[in-house]
Amino acid sequence: MPDTARLSPGDTAPDFTLTDDTGAEVSMSGLRGRKVIVYFYPAAMTPGCTKQACDFTDSLDSLQAAGYEVLGISPDKPEKLAKFRAKDALTIRLLSDPDKATMTAYGAFGEKKLYGKVVQGVIRSTFVVDEEGRVEVAQYNVKATGHVAKLRRDLALN
Repeated sequence: MPDTARLSPGDTAPDFTLTDDTGAEVSMSGLRGRKVIVYFYPAAMTPGCTKQACDFTDSLDSLQAAGYEVLGISPDKPEKLAKFRAKDALTIRLLSDPDKATMTAYGAFGEKKLYGKVVQGVIRSTFVVDEEGRVEVAQYNVKATGHVAKLRRDLALN
């Protein structure tokens, strides 16, 4: 898959409606008027994804105080996301994208290197979307550890 599908700052963020870990539907268009951090991760309850989700949870109060909502999206089913939330006391919203259509729309699913091999998979990515639904920040191939701290610096929230 070529990188042409990737989003850049200024692009309109693709709309989506996904189910969260409680069974409620969440849509990007329903969050207009608010700033949203959308991050994509490969799988709930894996070490890197747990670290990243815990980092976002630890920063959630200050992110919300600065006007940001945080949505974590993976291909996991809502039931697994609910277990992830309970196991790690997560407070961020976790959304299920089992057909990977939203990930694909954001350029967060496709070819990536894993242990030296090229595979199809979730590309760990983070997007900051402004109140009008435009992409302010588009980061691909982010590291699970230290990413939230870097994002906070990029957004001048430290």
